[in-house]
Amino acid sequence: MSTTGIELNTRRRGFAEAVELVSSMRFAISLLTIVAIASVIGTVLKQNEPMPNYVNQFGPFWFEVFAKLGLYSVYSSWWFLLILVILIVSTALCVVRNAPKMIRDMRSWRENVREESLRNFHHKLEWEARLDRTQLAGQTAERLRHAGYAVKLVEKDKGILVAAKKGAGNKFGYIFAHTSIIVILLGGMLDSELPVKFQQWFLGKTPFGGSGVIADIPAQHRLSVSNPTFRGNTLIAEGQTSNTALLPQASGVLVQELPFSIQLKKFHIDFYSTGMPKLFASDVIVHDPETGKTFPATIKVNHPLIYKGVAVYQSSFEDGGSKLKLTGFPMSGTGDKPFQIAGTVGSATELKQGGETWSVEWSGFRPFNVENVAAGQDARAVAKNTSFNEQFAATLGKASGSAAKIADTNDLKNVGPSVQYKLRDKTGQAREFLNYMQPVTLEGVQVYLAGVRSNPSENFSFLRIPADDEYSVRTWMRLRAALADPVLRQEAARRYAGRALGPEQRTQGELTSQLEESAARTLAIFAGEGGRGGFMGVSQFLEKIPAADQEKAANIFMKMLNGSLWELWQAANVRAGLPEVAPTETHGRYLQLATNALSDSVFYGAPVFLQLEEFEEVKASVLQLTRSPGKGIVYLGCLLLVAGVFAMFYIRERRMWVWVRDSADGAHALMAMSTQRKTLDFEREFDDLKEKLPQPA
Repeated sequence: MSTTGIELNTRRRGFAEAVELVSSMRFAISLLTIVAIASVIGTVLKQNEPMPNYVNQFGPFWFEVFAKLGLYSVYSSWWFLLILVILIVSTALCVVRNAPKMIRDMRSWRENVREESLRNFHHKLEWEARLDRTQLAGQTAERLRHAGYAVKLVEKDKGILVAAKKGAGNKFGYIFAHTSIIVILLGGMLDSELPVKFQQWFLGKTPFGGSGVIADIPAQHRLSVSNPTFRGNTLIAEGQTSNTALLPQASGVLVQELPFSIQLKKFHIDFYSTGMPKLFASDVIVHDPETGKTFPATIKVNHPLIYKGVAVYQSSFEDGGSKLKLTGFPMSGTGDKPFQIAGTVGSATELKQGGETWSVEWSGFRPFNVENVAAGQDARAVAKNTSFNEQFAATLGKASGSAAKIADTNDLKNVGPSVQYKLRDKTGQAREFLNYMQPVTLEGVQVYLAGVRSNPSENFSFLRIPADDEYSVRTWMRLRAALADPVLRQEAARRYAGRALGPEQRTQGELTSQLEESAARTLAIFAGEGGRGGFMGVSQFLEKIPAADQEKAANIFMKMLNGSLWELWQAANVRAGLPEVAPTETHGRYLQLATNALSDSVFYGAPVFLQLEEFEEVKASVLQLTRSPGKGIVYLGCLLLVAGVFAMFYIRERRMWVWVRDSADGAHALMAMSTQRKTLDFEREFDDLKEKLPQPA
């Protein structure tokens, strides 16, 4: 044989071995194992989230590693799609290799069996009949047909072979089950992001990562109406119309053109007492520009609208651009004069404060909020048997945190509207805020909740501003501004020294001056002059005192601070032309809460506090739009899978041969029976045939 022939045979043999490997069971099981692992990852790890969320969750290093592996969109990653393609090829080769042999076997009667081989069967029977062999063979064939067998008579040398079979269709189970895998995978890939990825890889489509009006987005970021499959969302405010859907991508969005437009007439929503949505639905009008057809429809959860092959599902709801009017209060400096500001949810408003320019990005509005406001332990209780610094840390932790920290009880109440916004400085840094419109009763007192967080993945920590006698924050804002004013702090210190000393001590100028100076220094430390401020600033100051004297110094300091703040409140009222505050228990409690809020305001990190005054709510519906032509294919695959499993498990193939030959007294019959799975049913059937077949005609 020539060298060329040897090489050709080697290649053919290698190709045949490769085909055998790819179509083998162990190869398919290996692929299915990888698919299962990838599915677990795709289930545990949230898919298609914004990239900053993954950076915050995993850090820069692992973010890059996971991004290279495509774990943020497992089901549309190239390697996952490649595995599915190989699995389809592997299963198809398996069917192509084995299906013809199985079909030939189902059609075969296995008539080449010999009489000697039948005697080796475990299930066999012999009997004699006073008939000739032709009559006995016909009688046996008729009785087997009556038992549900297909029968064929084959003339043999010196005999007749009665070949019978029943349940040969169970091999269709193997063919149907394997074919169903191919069909389901093809349907799934057709409904996957593969068609969209194909357009990105070969047709120049790219995600849009900017902002602006959807109508102005260039063509390279848009998918045509003829796109075979997609899954996107559209947000429509009441009275607005949309004819596009947004398909989220890792680096932006793709705009999908729709074959019709949807106008939202009215959005309905009902809530449970817990605040969870009970029912939400959209009353829409569909406009078809191609035919001019217009018709109304109502889209509910689990009741989609299906038109022109596109299914429109009710997904969720958002704010559609509610109009807000707020009152702003400075949170730094000596001013407390309020100002008016307005905004629209989804837009931004410029804010100038303290010589700086900020952007207020209105991100959300909720007309009501159900919160757990059950009574719990005092939010300012200091733990026992702890150091002074630990006490202040515990105090701070209990004052900040969730809007309503509750230990073990539930008291769900609607606490009214809230507004959510971001304050962004000129460097682009932003903090997010959540303010409630009305005061909330917590632990027996009414407070305004002002939430803040630096990262969207964090929970809000809340500043609790106590409501004054007029149920407003103006008294606290006046006290905050007074604390920042050195002149008013000095006046409060003078008033405190005069009130704290008796008539005889007041004549001692040096003692009065020392007490006044100490009170002024106490207010300055709490105000953060030269330090952090609040209880944290007090803690840092007391750390400089020997440990043995810290507790005593802390008691003196807090008494002086409470007294000085009371006088600061009086001085602030006098400057504002208001009467002095009556020394009542209610006002004493208010001052305690106000002091806590002044301490926590150090961590608020905003130049202003914005209080919602009026609003005009505009609802918006979030609709999910899908085109899934592979759905019918997947259903067909599932039907094939059910039929295949049923055939494999519930259809049993039985084969029977009866060799009939002449004997001295008539005819002799040798019957043998076999099956792939020996069961009790098979044994009973064999016993039944052993009784029926030998019976005389």
